[in-house]
Amino acid sequence: MKALVISGGGSKGAFAGGVAEYLMQEKNKEYDMFLGTSTGSLLLPHLATGNLTKLHKIYTNVNQNTIFSINPFIIRKKEGREFVSINFLNSLIQFIKLKRTFGESNALRKSIKKNVTYDEFLQIKDTKEDVVITVTNLSKNRVEYKSIHDCTYEEFCDWIWISCNYVPFMSLTTRNGDEYADGGFGCVVPIREAILRGATEIDAIVLTSENMEGQKVLGQNPFSLMMNLFGYLLDQVEKNDITIGKLAAKNNNVKLNIYYTPTKLTENALVFKKKLMTKWWKEGFEYAKKRYVKFEKKL
Repeated sequence: MKALVISGGGSKGAFAGGVAEYLMQEKNKEYDMFLGTSTGSLLLPHLATGNLTKLHKIYTNVNQNTIFSINPFIIRKKEGREFVSINFLNSLIQFIKLKRTFGESNALRKSIKKNVTYDEFLQIKDTKEDVVITVTNLSKNRVEYKSIHDCTYEEFCDWIWISCNYVPFMSLTTRNGDEYADGGFGCVVPIREAILRGATEIDAIVLTSENMEGQKVLGQNPFSLMMNLFGYLLDQVEKNDITIGKLAAKNNNVKLNIYYTPTKLTENALVFKKKLMTKWWKEGFEYAKKRYVKFEKKL
């Protein structure tokens, strides 16, 4: 059984879209199972239906307003470079309302329901072995995996949305008395989960470079410093996921192909810009073409 696994990575999901387009359209790879975290979960329904044209249109036209109903960020330009800083006004409004997050992502929830139709939901359930969304249960301090076969249409859309909620910058959500957030807090790359669910061959798209070393400029204020620290912690979770996934693949005789980004694409994956995401989609397609040749030579 073949599985496609896509990691979290915010706007870098456009790169994953390019990789998936090459694998599915150019190499005609068909997957029985799809697993994703955060932005990876956003890609899954469209990949499961094979609608790459629709997915490309969505991912290359998304912007901050598509994601945030209350945007915690301001993008400033200085000397030809863009910097992200806190939107103090919006954050103040959130504090006045006694909210626990700097921003809200209800716009993303509406976008998901608009772009994933009920008919597509039924099509996936009828034609695919599984589509699995990764979420983090903060109340019980654990990762949970939500299968499309255990969900209603409304629940499925909600779990995709919840998987993307990078708190405290996006919405914190309560379901059945428990509070949930971005799946990446517990599992960025669910390779091991794919193996546990019966995958015998896995293509995993990891939205960081294989060598994550590099000099980082730490934030100049508490808000941006928090972003840097969160990024560091998620990098460690991701490394752990990949190590465990590789061991599980070796022990279970599972063929595992990992597609990393060749370079570090962005410092802040919560900034969504059409020009960049269009560029990353093309880069993902071209990178997959080169990487696939290397995998074929190993066989």
